[in-house]
Amino acid sequence: MAVILITGANGQLGNELRNLSSHFCGYDFIFTDIDTLDITDGLAVKDFIKTSNPDWVVNCAAYNQVDKAESEPEAAMLINSGAVKNLAEAIKGSDCKLIHVSTDYVYGGVSNVPCTEDIPPNPQCEYAKSKLDGEKQALSFPKSIVIRTSWLYSSYGHNFVKTILKHGSEKEFLKVVFDQTGTPTYAADLAQAIMKIISGVIRNQFAFKAGIYNYSNEGVCTWFDFATEIVKEAGLKCRVLPVTSKEFVQAAKRPSYSVMDKTKIKEDFDITIPHWRTSLIECLKLINM
Repeated sequence: MAVILITGANGQLGNELRNLSSHFCGYDFIFTDIDTLDITDGLAVKDFIKTSNPDWVVNCAAYNQVDKAESEPEAAMLINSGAVKNLAEAIKGSDCKLIHVSTDYVYGGVSNVPCTEDIPPNPQCEYAKSKLDGEKQALSFPKSIVIRTSWLYSSYGHNFVKTILKHGSEKEFLKVVFDQTGTPTYAADLAQAIMKIISGVIRNQFAFKAGIYNYSNEGVCTWFDFATEIVKEAGLKCRVLPVTSKEFVQAAKRPSYSVMDKTKIKEDFDITIPHWRTSLIECLKLINM
């Protein structure tokens, strides 16, 4: 029986993996968060790994307070990089495989064409720098997959979709930036992709391909487009107004264009990716239940 350790299990992606785990009866899932395993504690990680002996580690834990990272870069680096180093060192020399979740922010967002995994990273803020350093720590272990994702949302936790639903039901209009382009990612879809990779490799060890992969839903939009679609599908009367990023004072620089090319993950692991509008509707159904 394959043992799969999920860190950061109380976050959006971790919760989606927990929800999905019931469909994989032949696997033994171990879900941890800071209350059960502090992955910034190297000794604790080594002891936990030694005891649980996982075949896979899926690291969903992250410091994702983008603006706050500008004033506390050490805290961001501790979780987004130091903790990843602890995991990589704890499974060093074993047959365990690591899947680490990263971000589109490492690309920098200064290009105007979809980002492929082989272009040089260009982090523009402390959060992005810490995530890029975490990627390097993960990839120091040869059996690692790094998945860069973007605009993550879910029926769990706090996210853009829930924020728009809340404010859209309370206000007559909302101002949302239209000069930042990317693609939303429904965490449930990413969880499905991760489990397809894991189950495929368990069936055929030769299917494992280490390296960096992009994953978001299909399609392209701005935050304004995304918010407009949320309001429309939720049946809210609130008006969404397009504004430029200059109207919002934020400590950290956001990518202006972070659309990612997903060809590699689709071809290497035979993954089909839904369009972001289709997945948004699925998520809204769960939120409104």
